[in-house]
Amino acid sequence: MEFLPYTIKWLEVTLRWAHVLFAILWVGNSFLFNYLDNKLNKNITSDDIDGEGYLMHSGFFYKLTRLKTSPPQDYLNKLVIFKWQSYLTFVTGMLLLVIIYYYNAGVLMVDKRVLLIHPGYAILISLLSLIISWFVYDLLCKSKLIENNILFISIAIILLVLVSFGLTKLFGPKFAFLSVGMIIGTNMFGNVFTVIIPNQMNIIKSSEKGDKFDMSLSLAAKQRSIHNNYSTFLVLFIMLSGHFNFLVYHKYNWLILCLVGLISGVARHYFNLRGRNIHRLYILISSIIAFIGLAVLVLLFK
Repeated sequence: MEFLPYTIKWLEVTLRWAHVLFAILWVGNSFLFNYLDNKLNKNITSDDIDGEGYLMHSGFFYKLTRLKTSPPQDYLNKLVIFKWQSYLTFVTGMLLLVIIYYYNAGVLMVDKRVLLIHPGYAILISLLSLIISWFVYDLLCKSKLIENNILFISIAIILLVLVSFGLTKLFGPKFAFLSVGMIIGTNMFGNVFTVIIPNQMNIIKSSEKGDKFDMSLSLAAKQRSIHNNYSTFLVLFIMLSGHFNFLVYHKYNWLILCLVGLISGVARHYFNLRGRNIHRLYILISSIIAFIGLAVLVLLFK
């Protein structure tokens, strides 16, 4: 075996392993902190404490307190900020994109049965889809539309449908599926890199100066974190899509992908509500029934 191809194979193995590992850490952090925010007792009259609760793990009790104010100065330099999981998930994902798909664009991206284009153009379209999708999403988040949840979600679903349909008409089915996941994953990374972490750093700087920090920064960061939280189920589904070709190569693959996104978002909503002690089992049951219904429709319209 030649040295370069053999090295690339090992690089691919390492990057795939790392990508999955960092994604697990990132998703775990997202689920944990959103769960804690929902689960904390907010019925507290205090100038300093916004919520508190208790956990047990490995035989120990843990007290959790969410503060309205900054912690003592001694602790500011010891803060644990969860960002590298997100950064490394994105970096390893992009490296995999380059060494696997862009390097073999003529085979893995271009499908002459769909559209015969030059591999270079396919790579350019792929990169532009990531960049443009991020700017569109970011502008929507910064617009007045964000204040209307129903309208914002409706627009997000419409965009998901348009992007999914459009990509399946440009690329081979497998890469089209993956491209939707890359777009969502890039948006999730963008939320962390451009909003969540910068806002947190501004809050820390204000705290170090003894100034009262801007709560709007906290709310904006939390909003983007919630968006990431609802996106995770669909992204994980797409990460595994290489294992279910009967869906990827289905003639209505774009619609299946969108319906899975909608169903998984509803299921995620149930668990987020449950974390706030709002028990609406019918939401979870509805998502399960919808998923089974989707399976039946895929069989009928194969």
